[in-house]
Amino acid sequence: MPTHVYRFTAKSIPMKNIVLLSATLLLAVGCANAPPEDPLEPYNRAMFSFNEKLDSAVMKPVAKAYMKVTPELVRTWVGNFFGNLQDPWIGINNLAQGKPVDAMHDFARFVFNSTLGIGGLLDIASEAGLPKHDEDFGQTLGVWGVKEGPYVVLPFFGPNTLRDSSALPLDAMASSPWTLPPGNPVVHDSKVRYGLSGMKLVNTRARLLGAERILDESTFDKYRFMRDSYLQLRRFKVRDGNVPIEYDDFDSDENVDETP
Repeated sequence: MPTHVYRFTAKSIPMKNIVLLSATLLLAVGCANAPPEDPLEPYNRAMFSFNEKLDSAVMKPVAKAYMKVTPELVRTWVGNFFGNLQDPWIGINNLAQGKPVDAMHDFARFVFNSTLGIGGLLDIASEAGLPKHDEDFGQTLGVWGVKEGPYVVLPFFGPNTLRDSSALPLDAMASSPWTLPPGNPVVHDSKVRYGLSGMKLVNTRARLLGAERILDESTFDKYRFMRDSYLQLRRFKVRDGNVPIEYDDFDSDENVDETP
């Protein structure tokens, strides 16, 4: 019985649809598949509950207020600005993963958007045919063969693996406003940098409000849903979408009953 293998690549599926794809698959299979190994589940569930309560008390109200008072265009500019800060680090990770062409695109994006894009407020690079990539040091470690280790929920940061947790400090600092040179005309003192860091956090949280609404309305175990979605998404990213899906071809000649 022949088996066919189809490969979905990151280029064939837009990255903005990956989370939705992962969520849809999980909703479809429900509890049919055994959950991934989660040896720290008691701790993880307790930390997940803590993060949920903290988010409901602080971050979620702030994010809703931000969405209410900030025009969509301004929110787009804010997202573009912080996305532009990430591009050099994304390029470095693409180089480390053996993808020099993607890396050159990332560096070119940063140059174009930082100059012609008014400090990154406008994403002219995407319109010019230089799409934004999504790479970090956790993915680089995965490409280098470092095992992901157990799933762990971190305070404030949420879902992670042992491998991604070890890369988190470097990833966070590499794309932070604190990495801008002190003489930068946009960021000239620590107070402004603190303000930008807070704005980045609030803007990121606000972008998740829509997806969270769908999750809150579901009847599934929210902890398990978040865990499985995170692990599937990270494995997808580490493999750049090259995840084989096998199925048995029941229409092959070998399966045709030739009995008269």
